[in-house]
Amino acid sequence: MEETLTVVDNRTNTTYTFPLFKGCVRTMDLRKIKTSADDFGVMGYDPAFMNTASCQSSITYIDGDKGILRYRGYPIEELAENCSFLEVAHLLLRYELPNEEQLKGWTREVMEHAFVPENIKKLIDGFHYDAHPMGMLISTVAALSTFYPDSRNVRDPEVRKMQMRRLLGKLPTLAAYSYRYRRGLPYADPDPDLGFAENFMAMLWKQPGKEYKPNPVLARALDVLFILHADHEQNCSANAMRAVGSSQADPFVSTAAAAAALSGPLHGGANEEVLRMLDEIGTKDHVPAYVQSCKDGHKRLMGFGHRVYKNYDPRAKIIKRIADQVFEVTGKNKKIEIALELEKIALEDEYFVKRKLYPNVDFYSGIIYEALGFEPVMFTVLFALPRMAGWLAQWAEMLEDPEQKIARPRQIYTGVWERHLTPKRQTA
Repeated sequence: MEETLTVVDNRTNTTYTFPLFKGCVRTMDLRKIKTSADDFGVMGYDPAFMNTASCQSSITYIDGDKGILRYRGYPIEELAENCSFLEVAHLLLRYELPNEEQLKGWTREVMEHAFVPENIKKLIDGFHYDAHPMGMLISTVAALSTFYPDSRNVRDPEVRKMQMRRLLGKLPTLAAYSYRYRRGLPYADPDPDLGFAENFMAMLWKQPGKEYKPNPVLARALDVLFILHADHEQNCSANAMRAVGSSQADPFVSTAAAAAALSGPLHGGANEEVLRMLDEIGTKDHVPAYVQSCKDGHKRLMGFGHRVYKNYDPRAKIIKRIADQVFEVTGKNKKIEIALELEKIALEDEYFVKRKLYPNVDFYSGIIYEALGFEPVMFTVLFALPRMAGWLAQWAEMLEDPEQKIARPRQIYTGVWERHLTPKRQTA
């Protein structure tokens, strides 16, 4: 039996019956509800897409009430425990986890694209000495579009696959070069023989004329962080990737748009805000007073709560576990004591429990990034590197979906209805 929804328009006393599509009302069906023949019809009004499904997707599943996150059906906990980031990227972009032979080929295909054109280095050299790395990343990834004009042929599946490999390989290089430019260091070439995380760490911290061997514990921790950030359903930056890509713009400029969306403090910059909060609290003893200030509306509790999760963010649990492994190598970050006390009080306080404000992925990730040696200005860039896999998966899925058209939401006009110019007075 077909599932339907019956709606009564009380303005006209007319009854409409609409089929449900996978539990949803197709919003275009609402256009049938009219008061007259020339009426435009009813639209859905949903600021910030709080309850609107803009697409069908097989990439990521989230159940915010139960704290579930899965990539193509695999629980995030299992992927973080058993897989590398490039394995997860293969899963997102090629639908399945690779076997050993496929992984070797896939790794080679990605890493051979780690080198960037020499002119990109000149572009980075043109930035101000203290330019934000995220601004440099957005600019340089967009500039890559001019080096690969074939990328405009987005309808060719083989061309799309090539751009995916290029972007996955080159984004860490752009990020590392931006980091080294800010520190006045010469650029370190990629080493395709290293793993994804190890190569990135080498490009960041290798000293001229010296061999650099990434610590395996820290490299694994970074790889797990990359897995946790690889995709997260229809978030702000994924939506930007899809919206810009829907015009059939090439994936380099579409990625620049997604990265721009990620750069905001309400999205990719949230973990940096957490560190600022912990610095403001200062010591563990000051936590109760800060919590009370949040309850009184004078402060904000950063790193708690999420648009989707109404339970403990599963990614936060994983990060909390790997923090101990990182601190065994780097020494304990003093901020972790403040964070643990803050979490303890917040999870026991009725004010926060009632509002379902649980720690999210940003609460602990900034502390670990700082322990690994990253400056806070790099945190959003570190978010963008793994999210590249998710953005590309979302972009490709959008292009392959026959129902998708160029993104063009409706609006409710609230301006002056009509007015006319007043003729100028005749002057003598």
